[in-house]
Parts: sequence; structure tokens; C-alpha cells
Amino acid sequence: MAEIQPLRGWRYAPALGADIDAYVSPLFDVVSARQRAALYRNPLNSIHLAVPQGDDPAGAALATLRRWEAEGVLRQDALPGIYAYYQYFRLPGSPREYCRKGFMCHIRAYDWAEGVVLRHENTLPASVSERAALLARTEFQTSATHGLYRDDAFELEAYLDEAMRAPLYQTEDDYQGARDVLAVVQDAAVIRRFQEVLAGRTVILADGHHRYEGSLAHRRARQAQAGAAATGREPWNYHLMYLTNAASDDLRILPTHRLLLALPDGPGGPALTDAEFLDRLGPYFTVLPLEEAADLPERIAGKRWAFGLYLGGQAYKIRLRPEAHALLDWDTAAEVKDLDLTVLHYFVLEKALGLGGPAAQRAWPGVAYVRSFAECLQRVDRGEARAALIVNEVSMAEVEAVCHAGAVMPAKSTFFYPKTLGGFLFSSIADEEAGNGFDQYFQGPAAGAGPA
Repeated sequence: MAEIQPLRGWRYAPALGADIDAYVSPLFDVVSARQRAALYRNPLNSIHLAVPQGDDPAGAALATLRRWEAEGVLRQDALPGIYAYYQYFRLPGSPREYCRKGFMCHIRAYDWAEGVVLRHENTLPASVSERAALLARTEFQTSATHGLYRDDAFELEAYLDEAMRAPLYQTEDDYQGARDVLAVVQDAAVIRRFQEVLAGRTVILADGHHRYEGSLAHRRARQAQAGAAATGREPWNYHLMYLTNAASDDLRILPTHRLLLALPDGPGGPALTDAEFLDRLGPYFTVLPLEEAADLPERIAGKRWAFGLYLGGQAYKIRLRPEAHALLDWDTAAEVKDLDLTVLHYFVLEKALGLGGPAAQRAWPGVAYVRSFAECLQRVDRGEARAALIVNEVSMAEVEAVCHAGAVMPAKSTFFYPKTLGGFLFSSIADEEAGNGFDQYFQGPAAGAGPA
């Protein structure tokens, strides 16, 4: 199954690491445009490597990387290791402090067809090409994707807890309200145990599909260049991933609501009225008006195929009529058809609003994806949107069922919280990394030999 390897991580020099908060960068979907601009103003922030700007972004990133290496901004750890990464966080309305425990390592960049790394969403070819081009120029991985393995025995957490007694970095993440901590495991016997546990597991890709597919594209290109001379152990066969245990209750998935910026035209020409929209929902949903819009999340919580609708200042609970589900005729797996979001996209966007199937819906500019429930209500009240559709979160069991069925979910189905930070750890897959202290970790022909 999944082959993982330690790495000699690249990190900010100790003098800079003492102020690591200034150099980390969150993923783009957790920061505003103003926050991104502030990150770019810091000449040493990791965003200059992760999301470079300019007419030649990949070239700019390479120039920055070479300058930082020469100036000692980044330094490579002397020994290979697996890097423990903990994120402490709270959720609104809960007194509990969660701790998502995981580790960063190299994982072989498996093609989807191999069934080792499983995806749950589709990607955009242009975005994959951008990530592949950046990787080809720099041979440097700037932010780990997020993968999930399942271990109900929680064996590896004890080793991670031990590593956390001597952290390398700690930072308060103002962008997400999380506390991020990094440590390292360098004991060869322990690392082999990590490898043995993962060797019996598949991995579900939770976050970073475009970056992972960029690594796949880069590996295929290098494999084509190397031909029969490739051994399968070249550094470019590997990808930087953050792995967490899907069995943990500290793994949280938050909902992403749908905001209808506009309603499509009715049969007579002008956009649908609120009353016409409600009439179109009637054949498929029971529609219950509510007195308080603030109650919507609570009124739909835990209820199958139930949604909140905020339209024209009025809140409604809508729930699919059970007999209507048989009408859902999209060509997809039963596990996908059973999802709340599939029901929403089919019966509301396609049937009630007439927007067409998944491809047409993705192309329609009238839908925005918003995580904040309060923002949804505010934007409707301000006239920036016609309606808000409030949803429940997807469960980990649903994600696993869809992935193991070989299917994908509707767009923006999952928001694994919190996101990983860029800048904590970098990884090189340049040719000179080959044999860089790793030979002892390869477990014979089954683990490393031959191109994947």
C-alpha cells in the first residue's frame, strides 16, 4: 500500500525560526486579499515560494529560493526524519480544545489508478499545470498536502507525543485561530514502524488535490526522461504530505454553504421571483417557514437531506421528500447520490433553478461558496445575494465511502479545519537528494524499487 519515506527538511534558520509567525503563510482559502497583500510585503515570507507573483512566477520562485539558500535564510536539517505536526484549535460554541495530530513525510506519488492515494474531488487542468510548472523549475515542495489514513489502534500517536516534548517551532495562527507546533522524529527504528503501519493503509487526499496532481505530472515527465534507467527511488518520485488519522475525533470537517448571488431567468425573461423559486421547490421538498434565521443550523443539524434557505429576509427549513430521491439520475455512485450536497445540487440547482448538470453548474457564476453562516445572512440582507442555502457538514464516514467507491463529491464538499501552514517545513526533490542518508530506510524491492 502506501510507501512513505523520511526527508531532510529545509527550514528557516534558527535566528528566523524564533519569529516563525512572520514567515508562515496560510493557504489562500483562509485569508482575505488584504491579508495576502501583507504577506507579500514581507520579503522573507514563504508565500514568495508557495504562490510566486510576476510575469514568470516559477522563475521568480527559483530566484528567491537560490538567494535564500545562499544567504542562509533556509537551511537543511542534517538528519532525515518524519516531522510531527500538531494543530490546537477551538470551534465556535464549544469549550473543547481540539488537537489534530499528524506528521509530515514523503509519500510516493501514486497515480489515482493505483488505488493507494484516493481523491474525493476533481481538479482544474490549468491549476494543475501551474503547480507542475512551479515544481519543475524549483524542485522544491513548499506546502504539504493533507492525507488521511485510518488506524483505530492509534499506534503512531504515542511516538508523535514523545517528539512533541521538544518542539522545533510553535506559532499562533491568527488567520485561523489555531496554534501550530512542529517537532521531528529521527529514530530509525521508529521511522521504520511508521513505514510499516502506512504500508498496510490507503490514503485519502483531504486537501491539496491540485498540488498532488502537479507532483504526479512532474513525476511522469521525469520518468519519461529517465526511461529504463529509473530505479523508482529518485527523489522526484515523492511528494510532501501531512498525514492524520481518520479515526480521530479531533479531525473536523466544516460545512461550506451555497450563496446564490442571482437567480436564473424565469420562462418569461426576468429573474425568478422569491415566490416562483419557492413554488419550484415544492414538488421536491417540504418547505417550513421559521421565525428566526439564526436557528437554521440547529434546525437542520443531523437531519438527512435537510437544508436551510434564507430568501427575502425569511428563513425556511427545506427537506427532500423521501420519494423524490429516486428521481436523482446523475451517473454516479450510490454513495455520492446519498450525500446531502448531491441532493442540493440536483434538486435545487438543476431541477428547481434549471441550471443543468454538474458541468453547467460549475460554469455558472451565480453560486458562491461561503463557510460563515453569519456572512451568508448578511450578504442576502445587504442585497449582495438573492438567497443562501445552509448545509450540514460532510462526515468522515461519507468521505471514506465515496473515495473507496472510486467516485468524487460535488465541488466544495469538504473543508477540513484547520488548514496546514506553509513555511513550517520545505522539501527538496532535486536529484542531489538521492542517497542523502535515506538508503537505510528503503525496505527492499517491494518498498522502493521500480518506477511507480
